[in-house]
Amino acid sequence: MKKKLQRLGAALAFALMALGAWLWWGPGPLKQDTRVVIPEGSSLSSATNYLYYARAISGPRNVFYYLARLLGEGDPVQAGEFEIPARASAATVLDILQHGRPVVRLITIPEGMPSVLVQEKLEAVPGLAGPAPLPPEGSVLPDSYDWQRGEPRAAVVARMQAAMTKTVDQLWAGRKPTCPISSKQEAITLASIVEKETGKASERRMVAGVYCNRLKIGMKLDADPTVIYPITKGRPLGRRIKRSELMADTGYNTYRRPGLPDGPIANPGKDSIAAVLDPAPTKAIYFVADGTGGHVFADTFAEHQANVQKWYAIRRARGEM
Repeated sequence: MKKKLQRLGAALAFALMALGAWLWWGPGPLKQDTRVVIPEGSSLSSATNYLYYARAISGPRNVFYYLARLLGEGDPVQAGEFEIPARASAATVLDILQHGRPVVRLITIPEGMPSVLVQEKLEAVPGLAGPAPLPPEGSVLPDSYDWQRGEPRAAVVARMQAAMTKTVDQLWAGRKPTCPISSKQEAITLASIVEKETGKASERRMVAGVYCNRLKIGMKLDADPTVIYPITKGRPLGRRIKRSELMADTGYNTYRRPGLPDGPIANPGKDSIAAVLDPAPTKAIYFVADGTGGHVFADTFAEHQANVQKWYAIRRARGEM
């Protein structure tokens, strides 16, 4: 009888081991790829609950937990959103949580986007948490940033601002003495005007050169975007600038006083910042649109007036005047 019980016990132990092996390395219950979110600070026990409710593991949830403790590597689980493949085994699921890369999502901030629109863009992302702060104008570096589901919006903004600080510090260290810019904030302010004045990457250094020349001789910058900024906080105006707006002394209106405005009028990209710290060598102090999305530049007022007349002719031919 004793030998029979021993054989029965051995058979039962073998069956349990086989069952455990099947539950651990066998195909899982998911019929399709599924994303599971593991919150920050989760333990293996709490992660097991999230997997169970997502139906990513088979059987009673404590079975996965104990098998993970027994057969797993013992590394902590990561926080984030993870892609669990269809039919993934329990062993594969644990490995994904311990060593896999969380799902990467991107939010892109275009060059020249004002802070009010950065805030609105972050608020519109449903997977982020908490309110989106309004970053100071010019403090965010336009780029693509990854984020994880449940991450605070304020944390994403902080990364954008850290990227701007790092970029400006690097560019400032290699600046040329050809533009009368005395601080990093002034560089960002002038770069934001350059960013708004031209949509052509090839023109940035030339536009920066014109504005640097104007600053050197105390000439007003006469930049339309600086008139618009205090009216819309960077949003499109949607109409022509009024004469009263051109005459308004807002602290930003560069038609009213020489020098830089009170602050940035957008978040400039890296190339525009680099342009004002190393502008094109030029004697030009004027530029006007050329009808192709770019500009034509002039050293003298007479040349500029001739270029303006050509631009007016283009606008009349288009029915804009």
